[in-house]
Amino acid sequence: MARLLGVDIPNRKKIGFSLRYIYGVGPTRSKVILDATNIDPDRRTMDLNEQELSLISNYIIDQKIMVEGDLRRNITNNLKRLQSIRCYRGLRHQRGLPVRGQRTITNARTRKGGRKTVGVIRKA
Repeated sequence: MARLLGVDIPNRKKIGFSLRYIYGVGPTRSKVILDATNIDPDRRTMDLNEQELSLISNYIIDQKIMVEGDLRRNITNNLKRLQSIRCYRGLRHQRGLPVRGQRTITNARTRKGGRKTVGVIRKA
């Protein structure tokens, strides 16, 4: 496996798809990186030499693209900030409820978790 910015990326996949294994690099950003470094997106990762891999990582560093640990830390700090100022979005994150205005009376099972049955307890 090739190693790029501390992440193992798969060898047998095309480099356009392999770059997506880096947290913070999606389809669009992967295409932009490969266009800027003049690397064919259809080439396999194992066909790239060390120079081309370093070219990709240097481009990401030079452009100050936030990936992996820095991006995760930034997102976590943003959520903590929202929670500390007690804004609506922060409270929704704290309570584990949908944040972006979705209905919760019938849906939102992914965010709220499984159903908790509340029933009558009968005496035996």
